[in-house]
Amino acid sequence: QVQLAESGGGSVQAGGSLRLTCAVSTYRFTSNSMGWFRQAPGKEREGIATIYTGPGATYVADSVKGRFTISQDIRKNTIYLQMNSLKPEDTAVYYCAAGGSWSDSEILSDFQYWGQGTQVTVSS
Repeated sequence: QVQLAESGGGSVQAGGSLRLTCAVSTYRFTSNSMGWFRQAPGKEREGIATIYTGPGATYVADSVKGRFTISQDIRKNTIYLQMNSLKPEDTAVYYCAAGGSWSDSEILSDFQYWGQGTQVTVSS
């Protein structure tokens, strides 16, 4: 069974940084699409960034472009989300996902596997 373990969430003041980690087990890590999504209270889930593991192609949503970066460590079967210049509106539960379709022009949401989520809270 595929398991995704997220970590790195927490509370930070506006302008601060956090790095989220998603470690994947029992899954063919390379040549697959993985991504980060978030959901704030009362809002729909939003795709943040995706990566085509192995080659490392990435796509970042316009809402966080220039502040958030997605990356991978193939040796560790892990992807990361580096979040800089955080804003209160970034407050949400962040989810890691795997087993989706890759696109270099949009974030698709047909991921098969999801993590449990990690809370990110940004105070003003």
